[in-house]
Amino acid sequence: MTVTHFATPWLRRPRPHPDPAVRLLCLPHAGGSTALYRRWKDLLPPAIEPVLVCPPGRENRLDEPLPTALPELVAGLGQAVAPLLDRPWAAFGHSMGATVAHELVLWLLKRGHRPPEHLFVSAREAPQHHRGGTAHLLEDDALSAELIRLGGTSREVLAMAEVRQLVLPAVRGDYRLIETYAANPDGPVPCPLTALVGSADTELTAEEAEGWEKWTTGPFRLLTFPGGHFYFSDRPEAVVEAVRRRLLTPPG
Repeated sequence: MTVTHFATPWLRRPRPHPDPAVRLLCLPHAGGSTALYRRWKDLLPPAIEPVLVCPPGRENRLDEPLPTALPELVAGLGQAVAPLLDRPWAAFGHSMGATVAHELVLWLLKRGHRPPEHLFVSAREAPQHHRGGTAHLLEDDALSAELIRLGGTSREVLAMAEVRQLVLPAVRGDYRLIETYAANPDGPVPCPLTALVGSADTELTAEEAEGWEKWTTGPFRLLTFPGGHFYFSDRPEAVVEAVRRRLLTPPG
């Protein structure tokens, strides 16, 4: 996959477009990488340019220091994203990435930037239902077992010591950010908001996902897809089509 960097290590542009109808920021889960969205460039129509977010501690940013708090992560990403906002934009975040996407919108709005066309929050409870945790304190074996349980990383991959040495620091760092995060008290976002969940995801309840409705002044929709916490990783077509419809279909 040929990837163009947008003059910043934070962003990857697998299919650059000089004048897209919408730029879609795609934010990964805790410890995740741009690989979560690797197929989206082939599934999204040309009018929607995917822009993949790569936080520190993974891919070609392995040697960079990890953020120590979620607001630090959001501020770094916000500074990188700002030059993209000369075009309409939207954000799709999965799991921890949904929280980061929401906080990013608030950060940008507070600094006078244009609001997104749409905010998509996937596999994440609403801020008022946020739960902390202690997974970031687990030993490597226990943390690996937690990743396997969630389904985002295979047992075979985590059985390789060299892979664990590369992957687990970013996972642990991201878990620390999200588990110690305090929800932003700022008001709702001025754009449509869609929450997406897997029907068999045991990490959140329907009520916790529906709670996102209070965080938008625009239309809200909850969409459910077959699968668990990583419901779209192997079958992204239905999710990408839902995103396409909401970004390109005229209202009414």
